[in-house]
Amino acid sequence: MDEGLSNAVTEVFVRLFEEDLIYKGSRLVNWDPKLQTAISDIEVLSEEENGFLWHLRYPIAGTNDFLVVATTRPETMLGDSAVAVNPNDERYKQLIGKTVALPLCDREIPIIADDYVDMEFGTGCVKITPAHDFNDYEVGKRHQLEEINILEKDGTISSLAPKNFVGLDRFDARKKVVEAFESLDLLEKIEDHKLKVPRAERTGVVVEPFLTEQWYVAVEKLAKPAIDAVKNGDIEFVPKQYENMYFSWMNDIQDWCISRQLWWGHRIPAWYDENGKIFVGRNEQEVRKKNNIASDVQLRQDEDVLDTWFSSALWTFSTQGWPEQTENLKVFHPTNVLVTGFDIIFFWVARMIMMSLKFTGEIPFHKVYMHGLVRDSENQKMSKSKGNVLDPIDIIDGISLDALVEKRTANMMQPRLAEKIEKQTRKQFPEGIEAYGTDALRFTFYSLASTGRDIQFNLERTAGYRNFCNKLWNAARYVFMNTEGKNNGVNETQLTLGIADQWILNELDQCIGKFESAINAFRFDHAAQTLYDFVWNEYCDWYLELSKPTLNADENSEAAIATRNTLLTVLESILRLAHPMIPFITEEIWQKAKTLILDEQASNSIMLAPFPEFKNLESKNAQESIEWIKGIIVAVRNIRGEMNISPAKTLAIYLHNGSAEDKQRLEAHENYLKGLAKLENISWLNKGDDIPQSAVQLVGNMEVLVPMKGLIDKDEEIDRLSKKIAKLDIEIKKISGKLGNEKFVSNAPEDVVAKEKEKLESFQTSCDKLKEQLEAIKNL
Repeated sequence: MDEGLSNAVTEVFVRLFEEDLIYKGSRLVNWDPKLQTAISDIEVLSEEENGFLWHLRYPIAGTNDFLVVATTRPETMLGDSAVAVNPNDERYKQLIGKTVALPLCDREIPIIADDYVDMEFGTGCVKITPAHDFNDYEVGKRHQLEEINILEKDGTISSLAPKNFVGLDRFDARKKVVEAFESLDLLEKIEDHKLKVPRAERTGVVVEPFLTEQWYVAVEKLAKPAIDAVKNGDIEFVPKQYENMYFSWMNDIQDWCISRQLWWGHRIPAWYDENGKIFVGRNEQEVRKKNNIASDVQLRQDEDVLDTWFSSALWTFSTQGWPEQTENLKVFHPTNVLVTGFDIIFFWVARMIMMSLKFTGEIPFHKVYMHGLVRDSENQKMSKSKGNVLDPIDIIDGISLDALVEKRTANMMQPRLAEKIEKQTRKQFPEGIEAYGTDALRFTFYSLASTGRDIQFNLERTAGYRNFCNKLWNAARYVFMNTEGKNNGVNETQLTLGIADQWILNELDQCIGKFESAINAFRFDHAAQTLYDFVWNEYCDWYLELSKPTLNADENSEAAIATRNTLLTVLESILRLAHPMIPFITEEIWQKAKTLILDEQASNSIMLAPFPEFKNLESKNAQESIEWIKGIIVAVRNIRGEMNISPAKTLAIYLHNGSAEDKQRLEAHENYLKGLAKLENISWLNKGDDIPQSAVQLVGNMEVLVPMKGLIDKDEEIDRLSKKIAKLDIEIKKISGKLGNEKFVSNAPEDVVAKEKEKLESFQTSCDKLKEQLEAIKNL
């Protein structure tokens, strides 16, 4: 609604009108009887509901016979203009061209032949109401049928219907029509019938196809260049399959209804004189001057406003100052990528392409990345009518239950729906929504953004990514604690990197390469996972731990200086890599990191810092050595877990069946093993040595042995594990019995059955692990 954009909207309207590409005409539109306005297809929610199919008898004029037509909207028969049959239907061929006496209406309508009629559906006879059905409207045009609008704007019956129906609400009229048919013995039967009912998104009322005068854009001429732009590859859809959806609509495009009967929007720049003659111009002064209209002639501006999609279609160039040829327009048009949902390919994407080609001679963008729709944790589409919509701000800042209920139900036009949504909200969020922060929410959406697929949103995922942000924050605290006020080797050209330093720099480089490839392929989910795995698993869980033995040994050593430099280098690179996804926490940490690792010429904001570059580093020795170290540490930790040995307990371990290379690695990296696995001693067992009673894990072909003498009471541990297994066995039998009961499975809600299955699987997994531990201890 800014002045510049409003000028652009007016300019486009006037130019299209002057080229006869905008006109005013009477056609069918989606009509909301409550708001009394035309609405776009995207504002119509069609959901399956239980209804009826009424079979009505229409007497054939001059005979005692009749045709039976079936309808889900009996009241619309008051506006019927014909009955249609398929031209190939042998049952009715002889009736084509004859007429039926339309009950209740005192008029006759023709029996026509049209391929639109499905011979296999119902009786093969279809009532045609051109003013109240989109398909019938097309049939009516083909056969020049009368368009009888039997509805007023508020959904009551109009004066074009028989007198005793005039003024009735459409649903009251339906009852009265059915009663009248029954009293005349013209009601064949009524069947239960499931049907898609179109309801207005805002008001929830049933939408009517309504014949009314509106403004239209004749889009056929605009569509051809837009089709060619995608066909010849100037514009590419990602994933490519969405091009088919684009072409199917563009190749069968209908004129676009652009007027709305609302209070807010861009008012249509058209004026009428007292005779109803239309004048279009940029303002009233221009209209008078161009058409020589005297100042004493009264003009009235059209009260309608433009469809929001009309101004949105101009977005890529109107925002850059068009129709002026601004510097911004030269620099930023066309843009590289449009990111949007597939449900508005027709409403927005296609129209932007058409309008941009028409008014700038350029495509608006080179690529269109289509993301899925956001669904709730139960895979239901989010919608106000379901009450499952989540406001991102509420997830970011948190919101109490009462405030959430009030927000979701405020200004609702349907009290029953408001009551339903309140109930659902209190059940879904009994304690409201806690604050997760912007970065956690952003990272959640990146991690779920698989190309073209709908996103099944779950707050548990957001909680997990909040933990990721906290992990990064705590990692930065550790780094700063060990580097502030110390020699970090910033100005040293040659640092003596340890094996862990070499390894993490190599892992960082691989992460940058994978991240960049994923972004280039629009696989934001893969990019997010790559970043997550590197930060959490490699940097935080391993490298920070591997740094401790070096930093604790001698903080002034070359090794410690190199490690501090590596800690900062990798952290600063992570921040630049992660910034597009989690901008706030990365900016905050980077402001501190840059003072410790970067020179004084560093940018004021991480946004202006260069993106990390993939260097294709390779350090096979470092990779293999760290994997060897990790293997032994994990083996010892596994034994601790299986044997219930405290992590604080210092252990002595043996290595057996090792190669010469294993022995060299132990000599080089013993400090890492002792520090991270909490070991007091590591010894080799040679051939012929007595092997003590030990828990054993393999690292390649090498055995890692932890002697059990003095660490556990074997009998006590067997008893403890046996009791745990017995308890789990009872739970497993109980749930298995429940799931084996057909009555329970058939009658219980799906989510309850699913939860029981999850519990069973979890108990079974735990039980199997405990049995493995029990066997291991028995074999000691």
